Amino acid sequence: MTNSASNALVRLHSADNVAVSCRHLVVGEEIDLNDTIIHLVEDIPVGHKVALRRVRLGCKIVKYGAPIGSATADIEPGRHVHLHNMKSDYIASHTRTTVKHSGEHL
Repeated sequence: MTNSASNALVRLHSADNVAVSCRHLVVGEEIDLNDTIIHLVEDIPVGHKVALRRVRLGCKIVKYGAPIGSATADIEPGRHVHLHNMKSDYIASHTRTTVKHSGEHL
């Protein structure tokens, strides 16, 4: 079943190669985004990015019409785009390491 993107995805700029999920998206869903069908190949959490087209290793991830990072692996359309397959080109990626105020790791 194909769903309208109005309740599923938002593409923030026409140059973007990712869209943002407006709700939890489930593998197997097909979403019509401006007459392009996006076939989800994995679950996408709300607020996360999904690839709209293939992004090759090293190529820019574009959101808001501007590059926000680079792919650290090939990303196929319908895939979740997050820290496991992209990195920021501007700041160090978030880690889950907790740091004490003294700078010692917990």
